[in-house]
Amino acid sequence: MERDRRFESVFSKKVNAGKRRTYFFDVRQTKGDDYYLTLTESTKRFNGEGTERHKIFLYKEDFNRFLANLEEVIAYVKTELMPDYDYEEFDRLHEEWDARDAESGYEHPPRVPKDESGPDKEIEVDNNEWQTPSPPADKKIDDDLSW
Repeated sequence: MERDRRFESVFSKKVNAGKRRTYFFDVRQTKGDDYYLTLTESTKRFNGEGTERHKIFLYKEDFNRFLANLEEVIAYVKTELMPDYDYEEFDRLHEEWDARDAESGYEHPPRVPKDESGPDKEIEVDNNEWQTPSPPADKKIDDDLSW
């Protein structure tokens, strides 16, 4: 059975944001060969039972206005509301956590490259490029988000 292409990412980026929160930026393709962006926030539940996911669907006609307004709002917070805050603090912390994890032998989940040529082909992986795993073929993405 052929998978529904609407749920497959054409391009993905993953942003780890602390121990409990992760953001995913996925470019997806419509049946009409158009593209849209899904922004997903995935947060681990405090009780340890799964994750909560929140999605925003962003369509090409809104890209420019969305980005301009996002940049404006972030700039306002950085320059007007919190000009003295060290916004690079968490970048340094993440680097320290990654280094500590590497020293302790903890391995982050594997980075999965996007490859259309099949499972046997060797792929060069850019360690900054993350791909989100696809749900099992027999699952609809909206049925169960725990995959």
